Amino acid sequence: MTWLYALDLFGVAVFAITGALMAGRKSMDLFGVMVIAIITALGGGTLRDVILNNYPVLWIGNEVYILVAVMAALGTVLWVRLTHPIHETGLLVADALGLAVFTVIGTQVAMQLDVPWSAAVIMGVMTGVAGGVMRDIICNEIPLIFHKEIYATACIAGSLVYILLHPFNWPFNLDVKLAIAVVLIIRLAAIRWHLGLPRFHLLDREPPEQ
Repeated sequence: MTWLYALDLFGVAVFAITGALMAGRKSMDLFGVMVIAIITALGGGTLRDVILNNYPVLWIGNEVYILVAVMAALGTVLWVRLTHPIHETGLLVADALGLAVFTVIGTQVAMQLDVPWSAAVIMGVMTGVAGGVMRDIICNEIPLIFHKEIYATACIAGSLVYILLHPFNWPFNLDVKLAIAVVLIIRLAAIRWHLGLPRFHLLDREPPEQ
């Protein structure tokens, strides 16, 4: 097990936890919790693989992904029922790390298939955020990436860093580590100082008098 694969599974677990918590806020039954958790954890990678025609899809080729997502969701339900609610700040930090890892892995997969760099960036962002978007839409929420602190923008920055550094054959996977660090730092800074992109407010105005 490589360190990046271990972090990938960690990201799956964290995203599954966020999905389970969202399902809990919507008072879903246990099956609903499992579905939302799996979609949140694996939706982005699945969509990426389908678009890139990269088969088998990650969780079909390796059932550990499904097992980790299910165990994380069940563990969340038991933890919240038997103890106390999960610490939100710690979850946000873990989510940021999972986001960073997913983004870089998604970019890696795309580049290995020799797609244009622009498509590789999109695949990296998609891997990081699409599961959460699916979760929010199913749960009738405005997707987090459209109205909260900087999220997808951090993925774009990290993906670009990886694409720029990768051709130089850095030792010890330094390109991967730096790209993960970029996403993580930007996301944590956004959480700490509530940084976000400018918002567009469409104001209703009176029509001009004739």
